[in-house]
Amino acid sequence: MKLLFYTICMSNFSIKLDEKKIAVLKETFRDYIKENKNEYVDTFIQKDDLTITIYKSGKVVFQGNDAFFYASAYLDNKKNPQAGSDEVGTGDVFGPVVVCAAIVEEKDFPYIEEKHITDSKQLKDDYIRKIGPELRERFKHSLLILDNRTYNRVHEKDNLNSIKAKMHNKAYLNMIDKGYKIPKAAYVDQFCLENDYYRYLADEDRVYHDLIFETKAEEKYPAVAVASMISRYAFLEYMDKMDKKYGILFQRGSSNTEEIDRNIRYIIDHFGKEELYNVAKMHFRNFDKYR
Repeated sequence: MKLLFYTICMSNFSIKLDEKKIAVLKETFRDYIKENKNEYVDTFIQKDDLTITIYKSGKVVFQGNDAFFYASAYLDNKKNPQAGSDEVGTGDVFGPVVVCAAIVEEKDFPYIEEKHITDSKQLKDDYIRKIGPELRERFKHSLLILDNRTYNRVHEKDNLNSIKAKMHNKAYLNMIDKGYKIPKAAYVDQFCLENDYYRYLADEDRVYHDLIFETKAEEKYPAVAVASMISRYAFLEYMDKMDKKYGILFQRGSSNTEEIDRNIRYIIDHFGKEELYNVAKMHFRNFDKYR
């Protein structure tokens, strides 16, 4: 136990990976690859306070406060049955909030490596659209979609973290109700402190407690990555239907305020102001001048 504690607290962690795992690692962190002139280095990756040095020999060195946790995703002894949950849509002005909890079994790990299952934010939507149906068919999961009308009503008394906590909790409970056995290792992509998470659930009749809270869990644990990709696929499906129903392409995300404003004015002009509550999260500042 002392040895394990010491290892986890180390800022450096070295492992030897085969070509397939190195390819997955490079794909996962492709947006963070930096130039390095060391003749022995194949690839150098830098993201926030994490650095990953991939040597031509196959040795990989993880450095930073979370070095062990990032490295552990590539260790064979981490390939144990696990559950994970993640959400999408919370940063999008238009469209629903989607939460998924999924279970990964030992037999799934070769498939996960082959299909490059990772955080959905690091994958192109075209790939998620292609593989999404396959993931939903293969993995035991629970999927929740909170439409905009319901979201806006609930948000009047619950903040976003409270809404997410209740959805994550419901996703795990749904898997139990389906008869699925949730593995001991069950991870939540942490969006608030653990104490706050359970405080948000204080009035719930049922609460699933056996969870491990991890930041950036979708990059560390395959079950969270699967949940992330299934959530993203469901979100894209929902948005496709919204685009078709209203005859426009709704802006994804929240950064393109000019295009978002055009979408808002289009909905008001063609369907009336009240219809905004059916397509958007009304707490965004984009709607201040339309209230």
